[in-house]
Amino acid sequence: MIFSRKSGSGRHAKDDTRAGGARRLEEELGLIDDEPDEAVAPKADRPEGPYDITEAPAGIPQLDLGALKVPAVDDVEVRVQADNEGKIQQIVLVNNDSALQLGVFAAPRSEGIWDEVRGEIRKQLFTDGVAAEDADGEWGVELRARVRTPDGLTDIRFVGIDGPRWLVRAVFQGPAAVDPNAAPPLLECLRNLVVDRGHEAMPVREPLPLQLPKEVAEATAANDGPAEVPLADVANGAGEANGTERRKPSPRPRRK
Repeated sequence: MIFSRKSGSGRHAKDDTRAGGARRLEEELGLIDDEPDEAVAPKADRPEGPYDITEAPAGIPQLDLGALKVPAVDDVEVRVQADNEGKIQQIVLVNNDSALQLGVFAAPRSEGIWDEVRGEIRKQLFTDGVAAEDADGEWGVELRARVRTPDGLTDIRFVGIDGPRWLVRAVFQGPAAVDPNAAPPLLECLRNLVVDRGHEAMPVREPLPLQLPKEVAEATAANDGPAEVPLADVANGAGEANGTERRKPSPRPRRK
């Protein structure tokens, strides 16, 4: 929570004092991060990406979803679940029978939070009656499990990547959860993902804001309530770049 501070006296001054005290407590507990930019920690030891926007290579066609810039990769369909204001609740990349769900969250500058988050995911899975185990992966320690879905048992693999003031949580489903090489296009997407953390102070673990591109948001504004929107060839003019026709979003997004 971010508190505004105003100078003054009497009741307002007391309210500001309480707010300031609450904010200091949040900072001491590591619940909020607003250190100056010059205090940014050095780049984490990541094999390639995901990249922070300050270190991302140029020239990669991307779909701008706000805090996440998703690279345009052949044979990968980007699906988002968004409300009627264009705010995104979920991003899923699909390639054949494999899928990759993406999330991005605020984190402290001083240390990563994936180890702690992974432990909490394991605990929740155990509560749900699902056994999970750690495994070494390209981005460090991952969490692997098998869950029951309406379609039967499905393998899932949780990957966490700590960056400067952010955490990317990637969840592989299907064959790519068992064999990291089963869906190379999804790995390419994750390796070239770009995070734009912004400079705002945010509570640790708060989801970073994700938004549909303006042209897609306008195309779906007439639909009432949340919708699942397939995005095709809107990544920096990717359709024109590879010689294919740019397709418009489905006029009838699937409802939740």
